[in-house]
Amino acid sequence: MSTDRYERGAAMLAAIDGPAGLAVVDGLAKSFPDFARYIVEFPFGDIYARKGLGLREREIATVAALSALGKATPQLRVHVHAALHVGCTPSEIVEVVMQMAVYAGFPAALNGLAVVREVFVEKDISLPLVSD
Repeated sequence: MSTDRYERGAAMLAAIDGPAGLAVVDGLAKSFPDFARYIVEFPFGDIYARKGLGLREREIATVAALSALGKATPQLRVHVHAALHVGCTPSEIVEVVMQMAVYAGFPAALNGLAVVREVFVEKDISLPLVSD
């Protein structure tokens, strides 16, 4: 195991999602330790650690991709929390998910917005947001 990749990934995961992200990995490691290590090393130790995009931009892209998939509800929930944690505004998150209606269809966007609503309720973020 490359400890550099793992340590870099764990630090990046903590920066993005705080202790909640590492708790998810720790829980997964109890049953599937290899997969838990892969989750830390590849996405966070390799991809998120690249210099080409900041964490805000990476989380915007991730929220968009997970919304477009339309079937990644638990992962989308984690990344909506993460997007807020790295400085994305509630309005930006809503706009990103709404944009997915154009490219992934209304069902995917509706499912994504349902997750966004749940996270906003947990975070005491009032809806509806005022649009421009």
